[in-house]
Amino acid sequence: MDGPRRTRAWLLLAAAVPLSVYAALFFGSYPLPADAIHEALAAWLRGAAETQDLVIVRDIRLGRVLLSFLTGAALAVSGGVFQGLLRNPLADPFTLGISSGAACGAALALGLGWALPLPLAALAGAFAAMALVLALSRLAGDFSRESLVLGGIVVSTFLGAAIALIKSLNEESVSAIVFWIMGSFQGRGFEHVRLMLPYLLPGAAIVLALARELDILALGTEQAAQVGVAVGRVRIGLLIGAGMLTAAAVSVSGIIGFVGLVVPHLVRMLMGPSSRALLLFSALGGGILLLWSDVLARTILAHGAELPVGVLTALFGGPFFCLIMARGRRA
Repeated sequence: MDGPRRTRAWLLLAAAVPLSVYAALFFGSYPLPADAIHEALAAWLRGAAETQDLVIVRDIRLGRVLLSFLTGAALAVSGGVFQGLLRNPLADPFTLGISSGAACGAALALGLGWALPLPLAALAGAFAAMALVLALSRLAGDFSRESLVLGGIVVSTFLGAAIALIKSLNEESVSAIVFWIMGSFQGRGFEHVRLMLPYLLPGAAIVLALARELDILALGTEQAAQVGVAVGRVRIGLLIGAGMLTAAAVSVSGIIGFVGLVVPHLVRMLMGPSSRALLLFSALGGGILLLWSDVLARTILAHGAELPVGVLTALFGGPFFCLIMARGRRA
């Protein structure tokens, strides 16, 4: 995509973010007219006394909308990093076992009564899984993409078995574990936004700072080393940054698949391979996609019932990605 078209696409996505956040406030199980929403927002800005409408708009809807956007952005950016780092368009946060680690941490908190709050347990599990993958890759003698993928497969398989064991040991927690693994923003709000920001912001800063090196790594390990890139340290830095983004996302939402897989793949097809542009556009596109997926998940059923948003992203993302692959083969 040339410069002017890329600028127009950037402006369009940048404008779509506040419009989407605003429009999403109108959806919920409790009907609120537009005047009530506007009055609630104005009362919040004025610091007026709390009313029922203000609590609904600010604490229940706006916090959840912002959280879903940030989670989608984090998953899409981490997926773009993993795809570029491993030079594999099918890579995503699940490839390196980080999401499985978060699920295992949450399962321990739910099933075995860990003292840690659920989001912090998921964060601990995600970072532990990433450390295991890096350790296994180092045992192989390097941090090549092959050893990282193999380490991720080993860790994911082991952690999947650990989750099954936890569920079998405490049958009372099975439904809570399964629901968390399917991914949901139910009951989430500004508290969870504050919880993820200390991990999301440094992770985003790291991957954006190393975007140029990520482009160079796409040329191959030997070529990158020849132009002065410290390949091992850059890979570890990108893994840590993307791992922090993934951990921040799954710690507040559970496991939400296909956002980190489909969004950067589509952006790469439309915008080209430049990593900085890819990561920025993926952040906006992933955030908007998950925001509206969550709106659909909490409005598609009657009587205030909700679907896990991870179920929707899997239902829509799976066939859509198969279509992309089929078109790629015919091209």
